[in-house]
Amino acid sequence: MSTTLDTLTPVPRHLPALRWSGAIAVVAALGVAPLVLGGYYLHALIIAMIFLLPAHGLNLILGYTGMLSLAQGVFFGIGAYVSALLSLHFGTSFAFNLVASGVIAAVIALPLGIPALRLRTYSFVMCTLGFVVIAQTVAKNWIGMTRGDMGLAGIPQPRFQFGATVLNINTIPSYYYLALIVAVLATLGFYALIKSPAGRCMVAIRDNEVLAESLGVPTWAYKLVVFMLSALFAGMGGSLYAHYMTVVSPLVFQMYYSTTILVIVLGGGVGRVPGAVIGSLLFVALSEALRITPELRMIIYGCVLLLLVFSVPNGLAPLLDRGLERLARIRPVTRGGQTHGH
Repeated sequence: MSTTLDTLTPVPRHLPALRWSGAIAVVAALGVAPLVLGGYYLHALIIAMIFLLPAHGLNLILGYTGMLSLAQGVFFGIGAYVSALLSLHFGTSFAFNLVASGVIAAVIALPLGIPALRLRTYSFVMCTLGFVVIAQTVAKNWIGMTRGDMGLAGIPQPRFQFGATVLNINTIPSYYYLALIVAVLATLGFYALIKSPAGRCMVAIRDNEVLAESLGVPTWAYKLVVFMLSALFAGMGGSLYAHYMTVVSPLVFQMYYSTTILVIVLGGGVGRVPGAVIGSLLFVALSEALRITPELRMIIYGCVLLLLVFSVPNGLAPLLDRGLERLARIRPVTRGGQTHGH
């Protein structure tokens, strides 16, 4: 029904400009946050921006192809371990590790996705849940590679060299800006992807896979590529996480990470670009900020989740969209008392 209403209702002319203005305003506000917020709240925002990357990946596979994967936490953990191993054993740079973590996570997703994507709905979900269990077991028992429960410590913080100038990212504000830059670039990449012809094919698969296949769309190949791209986003997020925390352990594969990513996407709004952004800033930052009251943290967090589930079951992004549409339909009044039409 919502599709029909959106089709029949003309889109306000100023809506795209209003959306971009809002996005720029959010980035600007985040840009000045270190000037007004303390280190603890900046830490909460850093964690939120780190989780934004795997959330974009899940939003891609769930919101644009209709497949629910619980394996995002697995690829997030793989990215973290790849960055840790590369930096500790080979001394590679942060930029190299960031890209390599995403690429290796995507490559690992290929053999996992080939059999898994032939399954349907609940079977696919259970299969991705199995990946979580396997990843936890491997991380704990492959002592020679992962050091088991001891984990990998001493991961170097990012360092950039521009000629003779060396920039060390060793403070919370500096890492905050690094995370913000990566998050903005990832969001722009996500937006460009879904607005491309490939993105329209993804939506066609989500809406009616049989019809899309009859129109010549290679649905299975598209789903495999999307599964790999979702792993790429998650792997890069894991790399960002590893270099920030400077330690990685098998705990990074626990189900908490996959469920957190799922809450971000569902709470923010599935299949919408701002959805993961809103969800990560609200749910992850709120969860981290509430650590100052550990006895009330989970109670408050649970109440917020319940409130949102009952009040906005489709997530917060559609609510934001409706607000922007109403704002865009407001016609400015001229001095003569007349209104400017569209």
